[in-house]
Amino acid sequence: MRVLFLTHRLPYAPNRGDRARAYYALKTLAAAGVQVDLLSLVHDGEERSRASTLLSLASNVITASVPRLANLRRSVLALPTNTPLTHVLLDSPDLKPAIARLMLERRPDVVLAYCSGMARLAVAPPLQETPFVLDMVDVDSAKWSTLGATAPLPRRWVYRREARCLARFEASAVDRAQVTLVINERERVALARLAPQARIEVLPAGIDIGALRPLDPPSEEARVVFCGVMNYEPNVDAAVWLADAVWPLVRRAQPDARLVLLGANPSRRVRALARRDPTVEVTGTVSDVRAQLWRSAVAAAPLRLARGVQTKVLEAVAAGLPAVVTPVVAAGLPPAIGGACLVADTASDFAAALLGLLRQRGVERRQRAERADVDRLAWERQFAPLPGIVESAVCRGRHAVGGYR
Repeated sequence: MRVLFLTHRLPYAPNRGDRARAYYALKTLAAAGVQVDLLSLVHDGEERSRASTLLSLASNVITASVPRLANLRRSVLALPTNTPLTHVLLDSPDLKPAIARLMLERRPDVVLAYCSGMARLAVAPPLQETPFVLDMVDVDSAKWSTLGATAPLPRRWVYRREARCLARFEASAVDRAQVTLVINERERVALARLAPQARIEVLPAGIDIGALRPLDPPSEEARVVFCGVMNYEPNVDAAVWLADAVWPLVRRAQPDARLVLLGANPSRRVRALARRDPTVEVTGTVSDVRAQLWRSAVAAAPLRLARGVQTKVLEAVAAGLPAVVTPVVAAGLPPAIGGACLVADTASDFAAALLGLLRQRGVERRQRAERADVDRLAWERQFAPLPGIVESAVCRGRHAVGGYR
């Protein structure tokens, strides 16, 4: 079986949620003996330079460079149309020629498209007759709808437009896919509202337990860590709320506390938080997130907008940290993780939860983290069904067209 795997980021290192899921999908298929041609968008030279590291997992690795400024200009022109801006921004002139060559040289048995941004390629020529599996992960249109309810103008109008246009596409793509995968039951229910007749299955998120498990005693530093890509709007909003509304309450009660905003590409608003408060550290990209987690006492996930599963919480708990999370984050977490988390909504409640954990001894915090059954969340266990799902899609696709290929 040959799979064409389409991803919107090169899955060369599992250092962010979307990249990790794609990486372990690729690794799982390779371990099952599936031949995979990987076609990934790349967003900078550093990402492109990592393509060769995946040749141990994929038969072929092809990259397509995203012209960011040109796509931004095109997105403005697309506003009066019904085209989702997601499809304009996640595009490359290299994509269609690369797909055409693959169809001539190594025609796939099935396409695995990662997220709605790449699904458009699976339903268009020359791939439209090839069975395809869509890993939707989250329902992106629902995320944009939520952002559209709270964002200031003119972004509110843009987000609402994107929610509307993307929902139409998602409904069509899910109907055409042999099967669509989502990360949890909440996303399955949301997607079923758009496409009631579609085949939708839950393929949960996982974590690399062996790499994250702490080897040393727990830290006694009063460090709170919030991990995420720090130019992603929901993470930016969460970081600002945590630093401005919650953190002064924590510092008033525990002056030695430190807040670490850990993640790549911090926006201007996030960088400004460290300039305003010397107890707030903005790290930017770090070589090893685990070292930062192991030095910390508590993880925070203060998101007020969240879809799917916040993998950052799973990873922090696996690294030995209890977590304080908002209700919207808690609603997406697997039951196995619940015992390690405190849920708080308001700034005062969130601060009180953080302080309660910071005042415990390190061994007590570690014991709370160990209430989670993280072994159930290993990638190998969570993704074990994937090769069978893909193979079944091939069989169903052949049957649907009366003996395809």
